[in-house]
Amino acid sequence: MTNLSALRTFLNSPRRVVIVTHYKPDADALGSSLGLYHYLARCGHHPQVIVPSDYPAFLHWMPGNHTVLIDEPPHAQKIDEAFAAAEIIFCLDFSALNRIQNLEERVRKASAKKVLIDHHLEPEHFADFEKWNPHSASTAGLVYEMIIELGDRINLSADAATCLYAGLMTDTGGFRHSNTRREEFMIASDLVALGADPSRVAKLIYDTNTLERLRLMGYVLTEKLVVLPEYRTAYMTLSQEELKRFGSQTGDTEGFVNYGLSIKDIRLSVMIYERKDEIKLSFRSIGDFSVNELARKHFSGGGHKNAAGGSSKTSLEETLRKFLDLLPEYQSRLLTDE
Repeated sequence: MTNLSALRTFLNSPRRVVIVTHYKPDADALGSSLGLYHYLARCGHHPQVIVPSDYPAFLHWMPGNHTVLIDEPPHAQKIDEAFAAAEIIFCLDFSALNRIQNLEERVRKASAKKVLIDHHLEPEHFADFEKWNPHSASTAGLVYEMIIELGDRINLSADAATCLYAGLMTDTGGFRHSNTRREEFMIASDLVALGADPSRVAKLIYDTNTLERLRLMGYVLTEKLVVLPEYRTAYMTLSQEELKRFGSQTGDTEGFVNYGLSIKDIRLSVMIYERKDEIKLSFRSIGDFSVNELARKHFSGGGHKNAAGGSSKTSLEETLRKFLDLLPEYQSRLLTDE
């Protein structure tokens, strides 16, 4: 970590802290934020987690969830006060400030010291302190490593360990993805020793569904999944009307894109769905094919080599057409990458 000794010195006194993460937080974003929250609170600091949007209901069980402020009108005054008082701001699980939407200017203009902890490619170097490693499977793992580097394992409570374990588990796909290194198992082992319950966390995240989500999943897999063997590609689309038909809530499409990659010989899977003001795309790949490159070049996005996201301001139909028109350009790579 850059400037570790200076950060350690700064944190030797109680500080007012803001912790922010990206728009539509997933388990790694929320888990790393709340894990850090519990650690800092135990050290005597005064942390506040602030997120730019709502997040899936299946994450609400995380210890400390009730303290999170969502950037919505009822919390505006509290958020303004938190940023005004902040002495240090931790920025977790995003590589560029535009990923936090309306919170971007608050962070840019804040006089507080800033810390970036992230594992996405091509970071924006805006922070005073950085712990950035694109080889790390999760931001939760990086938060754990920072705490260990600070010599503060003793201040990792069971609640902190549980939140961090949730982030690590999900960003490795239950320790199945190619980003799962020896280090991930070592971190997971210590988090379990500190009080995380792997069975309970997996049950709460992977095996807790609404009936509406299960029906939406069935609809997507039976009616919306398209396979293009000539490109070794699978894709799915969902319109606002379809999402409303199944009573979809934030996070209900989480993980759908991975089903495409489970099909034999498929190397690229894409989920394209409609939000009120834009089209979102989720990309997953196997082997050397970089969806980060695809998302950055064509869909104002990015992420990791094999997992990335993007967006489009055109219609769902136009976005799909653009994606399909790009496939011939990548055909040779999709047919050869393993």
